[in-house]
Amino acid sequence: MAHNLAQCRTVIQKAVSGGAKALFLPEASDYIASSPSESISLCQPADKSPFLLGLREDAKHHSLPISVGVHEPSLNPASKRIRNTLLWINAKGEITHRYAKLHLFDISLPGRPPMKESATIEAGNEILPPFETAVGKVGAMICFDLRFPEISLALKRQGADVLLYPSAFTVPTGKVHWLPLLRARAIECQAYVIAAAQVGKHNEKRASYGHSVVIDPWGEVVAELGGEGEGGPEVVFAEIDLERVREVRGKMPLLRRT
Repeated sequence: MAHNLAQCRTVIQKAVSGGAKALFLPEASDYIASSPSESISLCQPADKSPFLLGLREDAKHHSLPISVGVHEPSLNPASKRIRNTLLWINAKGEITHRYAKLHLFDISLPGRPPMKESATIEAGNEILPPFETAVGKVGAMICFDLRFPEISLALKRQGADVLLYPSAFTVPTGKVHWLPLLRARAIECQAYVIAAAQVGKHNEKRASYGHSVVIDPWGEVVAELGGEGEGGPEVVFAEIDLERVREVRGKMPLLRRT
């Protein structure tokens, strides 16, 4: 986790140097464990996690809001599982928004070890209202939530300009589904999509697809990184044009029947 904090601080420096108004980091930026027991043993509360305390310190020092995916203990003291959450750290270093992942990744792919996120993670139970930021009204989701448009549509109905999908997407599914699903969510919601993605090999069992991307409300890719994961952490910059959101929604009104 100390190494991951150092990686994130490199990203923060690049973001600050480039004049970013906000920074979006991937799902599980604090760690990806090699076993359920390791994942649970590494988990720390937000007020005690050196990883989060470091990010909060940098957010305050640079007046830079940061969205970051982490692991947190369950709110239920009797639970033996933890939470996969997306936090918003404001420019004062305060955690002001916390979304718990609703859909958990339980899947078995041919020739690969099965992945059962629910063995470690307890699912969230709430779609949180979009919240105001320097880059518009933001709606929070995480990785596997991408496959379920009901959440993003609910967030659009509540006025979201930007949809977040921080991820650690698998390589086989990423090659086929990552970009089509992200573009679909942007097109049907007529909103920007920001998907910060882990990339490369985490351990002997796990690798992530990468290809962090920003997509505009018309479904056009406006910024994208690669999938190699070599040479250190990368940053991609994109302008979020809220007038573009209004323009697309005005020219192509989607009068949904519910």
